[in-house]
Amino acid sequence: MIQAGGQLWHRECFVCVQCFQPFQEGIFYEFEKRWYCCHDYNIMFAPSCGKCREFITGRIIKAMNGSWHPDCFKCEICQASLSETGFIKSANRALCRQCDAQEKSSGLGQYVCHKCHSVINDGPLKYKSEVYHPYHFNCSKCKVELNSDAREVQEELLCLRCFDRTKVAICGACRRPIEERIVHALGKAWHVEHFVCAMCEKPFHSNHHYEKGDKAYCEIHYHQLYGNTCFVCNSVIIGEVFSALNKTWCVDHFACAICDRRMKQKTPFYEFDKKPACKKCYKKLPSELRKRLKKEAEQTKKKSNIICL
Repeated sequence: MIQAGGQLWHRECFVCVQCFQPFQEGIFYEFEKRWYCCHDYNIMFAPSCGKCREFITGRIIKAMNGSWHPDCFKCEICQASLSETGFIKSANRALCRQCDAQEKSSGLGQYVCHKCHSVINDGPLKYKSEVYHPYHFNCSKCKVELNSDAREVQEELLCLRCFDRTKVAICGACRRPIEERIVHALGKAWHVEHFVCAMCEKPFHSNHHYEKGDKAYCEIHYHQLYGNTCFVCNSVIIGEVFSALNKTWCVDHFACAICDRRMKQKTPFYEFDKKPACKKCYKKLPSELRKRLKKEAEQTKKKSNIICL
């Protein structure tokens, strides 16, 4: 005898109401006080999976106007399981939140939050090389909710007010805090690697730099732009400059115009044809010529004094 549903049955009488066959391995299903074998019950009442088309017994996922095995309900892009995380319907597809956000952001050219995987409509907050919605974080000091103006200092996030109180130097180039070596120039602070020549963009490191206006230049490019040109070779003078007679010379080219002997900055010389002449050569000139040159020099000096007055 078999007992089921509060009743007793002969073994040969306890059969499926649909196919009238005995239940295999004693497995049966009850529906409205009627007994069905597994095969007929699935055909009549059990839903089929929207992906594998097999009958679903046990847990059922109801979504997208269909029924699914939990293991069959997956994101159509990355194939991640959606049975526990939920999904977003997009173009009649079931997508995980991350894939949906990436699709939207690729079309809009916007950032996707690294934490919630949603599109960032306003200003993003950059932290440890990733972007986030600022409201996911609070200031490490005052605990206020952050906005896109927050600053990262030694792997901590600070609101702008707390950051200003720390007095951490900010690089004039990248606008990020300077935590290691620092360069002070042009009224600003700089990362060593960001303090570069305005022309060639090479870091100065320990080399000397030249400032002009609000820019810094290496020695070569400063002299190319603003330096002196040698009166003899017409090249930009790099290094020591000899100045005389309203002209400039390289160290190697400052020489007597008559005998071509090199002179030093403090070597006595006379003006001859608007060029320097050493004392020895000047004394060899005819006396009348020397008197005329001296007179011209005095007249030039008087004119310059009048202009200065």
